[in-house]
Amino acid sequence: MADNKRLGWIGTGVMGLSMAGHLLAAGMPLTVYSRTRAKAEPLLSKGARWADSPREVAAASDLVFSMVGYPRDVEEVLLGEQGALRGLAPGGILCDMTTSSPALARRIAEAAAARGCAALDAPVTGGDVGAREARLSIFVGGDAAALQQARPCLDAMGQRVLHCGPAGSGQKAKLANQVAVAGVMFSVCESMLFAQEAGLDVAQWLELVIPGAAGSAAMASLGPRLLQCDYAPGFYIEHFVKDLGLCLEECRRMQLVLPGVTLAEEFYRMMQARGQGRQGTQSLIQCLAALSGKEWRK
Repeated sequence: MADNKRLGWIGTGVMGLSMAGHLLAAGMPLTVYSRTRAKAEPLLSKGARWADSPREVAAASDLVFSMVGYPRDVEEVLLGEQGALRGLAPGGILCDMTTSSPALARRIAEAAAARGCAALDAPVTGGDVGAREARLSIFVGGDAAALQQARPCLDAMGQRVLHCGPAGSGQKAKLANQVAVAGVMFSVCESMLFAQEAGLDVAQWLELVIPGAAGSAAMASLGPRLLQCDYAPGFYIEHFVKDLGLCLEECRRMQLVLPGVTLAEEFYRMMQARGQGRQGTQSLIQCLAALSGKEWRK
């Protein structure tokens, strides 16, 4: 079981740092790698060991987690020349928690199986707050026996874990989640902008609406940030553009037309082109206001 396994962690960004921290706090031994060592220092100061490459992480681990930015990063840190799979002993498990491509997840699982290992795709939802508070929901694709071994670790990071099916299924479930997020971001931002331009007290309006049918978890978490014009990322626009692009790739494969996702991808890609890629997704309200020559105000 995971409590007597050696654990490895690759990627210590906004989400990964908190998630890995929960494993350390649970007393699980951890070896870490990040492209920027300084970002791993909070873990190293609490007893994690440093490795100079993903391959070295895996050589010191039985179960390796990755939480990086893009599918190309996943491929590099898991399948590359210095990737984790080259250092993982037979019987080891890779668990990629990045939102990535279902096809890549299947390819990783096949490559792992060829070396006598297993791979899980386990993307998460819940944002930076969910990561800090260990309240993530985790979608898992891959072998059920491998999931059973990884389960204590996943339980340390999240509140809900769902086995969605074979390799790639976790990524498909997460992309379905991002389809929902794309719509709800327009709902939150357009409704608050309307309330402002209608002359309402938006803070009071939010208090009334959030508990009702029109409210949402996104409105509850991002509404107060927008009242303060706080565009700090719980989730980067550039990462959402990546996720929506993956959604549209799957739509083309399935011959499925989702106009809302297409519209959201266009808006967020436009914002990324304007240099807003490192802002939070709630910055959509600025773009929507600008369409009418308006400005979102505190």
